[in-house]
Amino acid sequence: MGAGTVVLLRHGRTGWNVAERLQGQTDVALDDVGRWQAGEAARALVRTHRAARVVSSDLSRAAETAAAYADLLGLAVVPDPRLRERGFGEWEGLTGAEIAQGWPQRHAAWRRGDDDAGLPPGGETRAQVAERVRAAVEDHAARLEPSDTLVVVSHGAAITLAIGAMLGLEPGWRGVVGLTNAHWSQLTRARAGSQPTWRVVAHNVGAAYAPEAWHAGPQTGAEQACDTAGMAAG
Repeated sequence: MGAGTVVLLRHGRTGWNVAERLQGQTDVALDDVGRWQAGEAARALVRTHRAARVVSSDLSRAAETAAAYADLLGLAVVPDPRLRERGFGEWEGLTGAEIAQGWPQRHAAWRRGDDDAGLPPGGETRAQVAERVRAAVEDHAARLEPSDTLVVVSHGAAITLAIGAMLGLEPGWRGVVGLTNAHWSQLTRARAGSQPTWRVVAHNVGAAYAPEAWHAGPQTGAEQACDTAGMAAG
């Protein structure tokens, strides 16, 4: 039957995330804050989910995030290129403003969710990404038992599209908010014969930091975490 629980974890922050550049399948490494986020997310996630298998996109930002978690369990990370981010072709490395300037009509259609008129030059459609990531998740889940948890480390658009596909939704459906860096979603398998076959139990879950602290990094984050703990104790 396969794993009963799937956790989809987005990678930590990169410099391109900060600059709001479209990363796609360009191999951009985690920055210092992203490495801290990966470690904090790993420690938070392991308290509630002890995976039997950890799989990851082969891009370094995802692989490093996955390793932070897998190392706590003594597991090896299984790389799978099917878990890569959506390929954005000629738009990779560009900001939204740069894309809008170079391809104004196509960018407007993309923002509307028009997968035909808004296809990035040389990029993948939402349907293509949804299917390849869904297939990868299902393949790895099938190797496990119903009592097992599969942790999948991937990318923002890839995860959002995979969730939609696992829920039987059209790729153009945009009702799921994207994950914050180093946050996760949890899906559980429905009873045999039920449709869709997966249910969302939790979404955009992360370590216990205020958003400002999470984005600011370890110094501010640690200070705010201590302040929160002190107030709770009082």
